[in-house]
Amino acid sequence: MFVRTYAGAIVGIDAAAVTVEVNIAGGGLGMYLVGLPDNAVKESEQRIRAAFGNSGERMSGRKVVVSLAPADLRKEGASFDLPIAVGILAAMERVDADALAGTMFAGELSLDGSLKPVRGVLPMAVR
Repeated sequence: MFVRTYAGAIVGIDAAAVTVEVNIAGGGLGMYLVGLPDNAVKESEQRIRAAFGNSGERMSGRKVVVSLAPADLRKEGASFDLPIAVGILAAMERVDADALAGTMFAGELSLDGSLKPVRGVLPMAVR
């Protein structure tokens, strides 16, 4: 299933909107992040898997592809954890995808599933 959520990226002192597209389909296992993610964004897979497991949720056993657009904008930091996790939950039909329409998410996930504060949320919020 395909789902779209939204996040923000800090660019200098400004913010840019980022579309987080999640598709879960057959044909392999694992999570694939595309769209110029840095190492902290790539590590979100491990934080999300641990947070899901420690919250009683299971990650999909199918291939999860996450696209962060625009592709030419460098995505940095752990603030993409929450929009990716929410997108995965919606693609697995555990959260109503229609209820997410137009909502921007920013948050780092703790391994126990709780949220940690992230830098730069104010510029993202006033975007």
